[in-house]
Amino acid sequence: MNMHLWIQPNVLWVLGAIVALLIVASVVVAVMSHADTTGRHAELASRVRSWWILVGVFAVAIAFRRGIAIVFFAMLSFLALKEYLSLVPTRRADRHVLFWVYLCVPIQYYWVWNQWYHMFLIFIPVWAFLFIAMRMVLRGDTKDFLRAAGTLHWGLMTMVFGLSHLAYLLVLPDGKAVPAHGAALLLFVVLLTELNDVLQYIWGRSIGRRKAIETVSPKKTVEGLVGGALTTTVVSFLLAPVLTPLTPTDSIAVGLMIGFGGFLGDVTISAVKRDIGVKDSGSMIPGHGGILDRIDSLLFTAPLFFHFVAFFYF
Repeated sequence: MNMHLWIQPNVLWVLGAIVALLIVASVVVAVMSHADTTGRHAELASRVRSWWILVGVFAVAIAFRRGIAIVFFAMLSFLALKEYLSLVPTRRADRHVLFWVYLCVPIQYYWVWNQWYHMFLIFIPVWAFLFIAMRMVLRGDTKDFLRAAGTLHWGLMTMVFGLSHLAYLLVLPDGKAVPAHGAALLLFVVLLTELNDVLQYIWGRSIGRRKAIETVSPKKTVEGLVGGALTTTVVSFLLAPVLTPLTPTDSIAVGLMIGFGGFLGDVTISAVKRDIGVKDSGSMIPGHGGILDRIDSLLFTAPLFFHFVAFFYF
């Protein structure tokens, strides 16, 4: 496979702007940390370093031909699924079934690589759902069957099916109305989703008073949610002409969808972690916890954005 770069100029410009912002942030944090003797800014410095890692990994993922990027997202789904299954309780009887659960990852991404859209849509919701249940039944253990089946299928739907929508953005054909490059669409949804997380945190820390869902995520506030979603919508409106074929009206709709959808993805994974009694899903990314802590919002925004764009523009 020829691995020459294929990033379009508009994607390069946006990536360059992100790197420039990270440089400024790194300098500001370094100055703040140098003058700080209490360690108050240690977490902030760790998060900035982690953002460098995330941006670098994402840039490498989309820098080469689509096949390489699809493999990257397949690995991301596999690691997310593995992290999820290491946290949730599974029955001893289902240990052999887990092989088939993990096998769904390369199969799902094969449909992406092959651009088989209909199989991409139904493989996990229909075929994997029925097959995994059948394998569990054949083990002959009915104790906690419903809970175990729901746990495995929910993991496949979110960590594999949900995330695979990011990869399928790379193989969408040129838009029938307005051409749109897959890498640009991918950058758009990932950037807005991650930015929305940061903006909701900033708004919540600045003016947050009323708790949004205190029993699930005590730090989430109504002001943070609304402020972050509205700011994300503004960014979507400004950035859409650069990276997407979205009309001004559609860019506003997408901004709101990512703003509120990202919040729902975040608190849903928070509910899962609270249910099983853990604070972070892991420690793979310094300052950010595990993979699930970083992709929680994308689990919702990726399929929402994909189907909006696919329905109206392809």
